[in-house]
Parts: sequence; C-alpha cells; structure tokens
Amino acid sequence: MPRYYYNAYSRALKERFPWKVYKLPLDAGFNCPNRDGRVAFGGCTFCSNASFSPNSGGPLKSIREQVEEGIAVYRKRRFGGEKFIAYFQAFTNTDAPPARLASIYDEALSHPDVVGLAIATRPDSLPEPVLDLLSDLQKRTALFLEVGLQSIHDETLRRVNRGHTFADFVSAVARIKERGLYLSTHLILGLPGEDRGMMMATVERVAPLPIDAVKLTHLYIPKQAPLAQAYRRGALSLLTLSDYIQRVCDALERLPERLIIERLMGELDGEDILAPRWGKHKGEILEMIEAEFARRGTCQGILFRERQGCDPAQVQRCIPPMTAPIKS
Repeated sequence: MPRYYYNAYSRALKERFPWKVYKLPLDAGFNCPNRDGRVAFGGCTFCSNASFSPNSGGPLKSIREQVEEGIAVYRKRRFGGEKFIAYFQAFTNTDAPPARLASIYDEALSHPDVVGLAIATRPDSLPEPVLDLLSDLQKRTALFLEVGLQSIHDETLRRVNRGHTFADFVSAVARIKERGLYLSTHLILGLPGEDRGMMMATVERVAPLPIDAVKLTHLYIPKQAPLAQAYRRGALSLLTLSDYIQRVCDALERLPERLIIERLMGELDGEDILAPRWGKHKGEILEMIEAEFARRGTCQGILFRERQGCDPAQVQRCIPPMTAPIKS
C-alpha cells in the first residue's frame, strides 16, 4: 500500500462515498454569541464571513435555493461533482432552538443529491438538546461536525475575542464524543502574540484528544475584519509563506496519522483578502508542503508516535505518494 505525507480529507471522502463528493457552503442566517453580546461583541477579530462564504452578501436566499445554485455552479465548471455535502459554514450553525435547526438541516437534505451535512459551530453553542438532534441526524445521513478552537491559549482566545476558553472546548469534545459524532476542529497558525512554541503547544495538546479531523489555516486578514486596522498601522506581523510551510509540517508531524486533515491553508487571493498575498495558488502550496516533507523524510504522525513511546529507529518513514498529490 502506498503511504502519503498526510491523511487528506479528499482521500477520506473517496473511501467513504461511491461518488465524487463536494461541499456546498451555505449561509442559514445564523449569528454568533461573541457578536451580539451574549458572551462578547464584535465577533472574532480575524473574521469576516464575506471572505469564505459565497452566500454572505445580498438578500439571504433559502437553503434550497442555495443548494440548487451551488450544485449548478459545480456542474457548470465541470468539477465532476456527483453528490454534495451541505456545508453550514457562515457564523455559528447550531445557534438556534433545535426545532429551527431541524427544519434548516432537513431543507438541505431534501435535495436528492445532498448526501451529508457539515456543520460549523463553537464549543459554547452545543447544549444537550442540540447534541441530541445531531445524534439523530447522524443515524440518517453523513454528519461532519466542526468546532472551532484556533488555540489552546486562553490569553490568545481573549485577544482575538473568541469568548470561550480551552476548557470549554475540552468539555464540548467529551459531550460530542459521548454520542459518537464525527468531530473536526479548526486551528490557526500565526495568531497575534503566538510564537512557534505556542503554536506547537496547541497542536500537541489537541493531538491526543478523541477528535477525528483537523483543519489547519494560516492567519489571513480580510479587509473588513477588526484585525485589518492593526495590520494597516503595522502593529501585526504575519507568517511568510516559507514560515507557514515549516509550521504546517511541524504541526502535521505532531498530529496522529489517524486524524483526517480537512484543510491545510486559509483563503489565498479572494477580493476580500488584505494579507498575506503569497502569489501562489492552492496546488502550488500543497506541492511545497509535500516537498518539505520529502526534504525532511517525515510525514504526519512521526513525532506523535515517538512521543507515545515508539523507538524512533523503528518509526517507519513515509515514502512519496505513488500518484499525483491529492488536494485536501
């Protein structure tokens, strides 16, 4: 069997589904508790939903309309999408009473080509009735729950106005996994005030938790995000592309190889992105990550296994992929 440098999400989807599956980003009109005063005001300082949600501008369309239009776009561009995962991406997508959530999720699932749901949320927006609803949904469709963390450092979470703590996240993980739900988490490399040691401490604390997948991203600055002001006045430095390649490989080496890597970078060149502008597209950066792994002779999980007590001399090094790189 060929080995790969990291456990890509696209490969996991191919193993799970008999069709070519794409995620359709949706905006259901939710809010966030750190935007409207329930835990804080203004939202995360790095956030501007316009930078990643194609449905965030203009009048909000129905979920069914968004699904149909999204499918049409994928098929028009000849991506080869056969089936789709409805991705509730914008803001906090469990931030409503269970009855309303059930109606919204069911509307997405009513399309015959939707074969699953991906639901992005926060660790403090998962009360027991909502988890009960998600548990019921998982019995009838593929369910991918995403819970943002970004950093284990409470001072960083306070600085970027997350409105929750690392302890809140750990508690949410326990309650989610009690129900056997698929769980991925988001981590940002390069947050304000964090050096390499702090970034790797986050990865190492998350690595042994009972999660299924991780999304890694670089800190990027949307033009409308609160952090844009600090960047414009020179009060914020961002990772260079070279530094980010190093940090991604450092992080993946510390994550167990069983974890699915759902993403390896943030937005690169959208109109809403102020910085950084690396001048590379996604495929080029993925190739650079694999080239760095080839230079090191390592892969995802190599340091995690060593920390678990494996003899370093007996830890198998990865061989290059035998096919073209598979994009995560």
